[in-house]
Amino acid sequence: MAAGQQNKQFNLWSTCQDYYELTKPKVVLLLLLTALVGMCLASDTWISWQILIAGLTGIGFLSSAAAVVNHVVDRKIDSKMARTFNRPVAKGKVTPQKALIFAAVLTVVGYVILELWVNRLTAVLTLAGLLGYAVVYTMYLKRATPQNIVIGGLAGAIPPLLGWTAVTGEIHAHALLLVLIVFTWTPPHFWALAIHREKDYAKAQVPMLPVTHGIEFTKTSILLYTVLLCVVCLLPYLIGMTGLIYLIGSTLLNAGFLYYAWKLKFTATEQTAMQTFKFSIIHLMVLFVVLLVDHYVRF
Repeated sequence: MAAGQQNKQFNLWSTCQDYYELTKPKVVLLLLLTALVGMCLASDTWISWQILIAGLTGIGFLSSAAAVVNHVVDRKIDSKMARTFNRPVAKGKVTPQKALIFAAVLTVVGYVILELWVNRLTAVLTLAGLLGYAVVYTMYLKRATPQNIVIGGLAGAIPPLLGWTAVTGEIHAHALLLVLIVFTWTPPHFWALAIHREKDYAKAQVPMLPVTHGIEFTKTSILLYTVLLCVVCLLPYLIGMTGLIYLIGSTLLNAGFLYYAWKLKFTATEQTAMQTFKFSIIHLMVLFVVLLVDHYVRF
């Protein structure tokens, strides 16, 4: 009996882990960080706990729902790629039907939280972000064009705007600038991974840029987008949105990203693409932390 109970507990824990993995928690946490910074930058005072908790919870639930739908739609592609073949739906640990029910519950609960305890603008924009990622990008763009990550990147770039609207109830140019930073960051970030997994994408017949235009062209694109990112990251300081802490921090981070992009193009080893991808995550995460620090500690 005791052994049977242990097996049930193990199975329950394993199932919970599978559903948790469906939400792409690491990606969602990074999105929530950018949303949190958007909230903080939208106000000169402390944010109310209701807006903070309800806003991040609602945005998190809807972002997680989009990730779950991505697992379902991409299950055949995922099963052919070394990086993703062990995902719960691709592996058959969670059925597509159950995953979609899970996504629907997350969507409804997340939307209701935002509608009731934040504001309708944030609820609608967050839902639009879900549809943009789960439907427009995952179902169409990913399979239709090598510019998929550029066009579809807007859905992943929207969280700072959501955080801003959660606090203010309106769209502001400063919030759109934060979106632009994430939007410009996305192609070099993802293309570095795509170079590392080029054979997988070719095998799965996904038209990522390295597959359709070659690795060297993709390396050049990464370098050019990184230069563009450096310029875009200067804008918050140039318009008076941020102070010296941000200027120094963003300059150092951009220099690091530019170093990796340059190395990837001209002196790459087998590990450079993955190193560039990993640094890009650190770049965005620390950049938004620097934005937060700069907001509260101005020089």
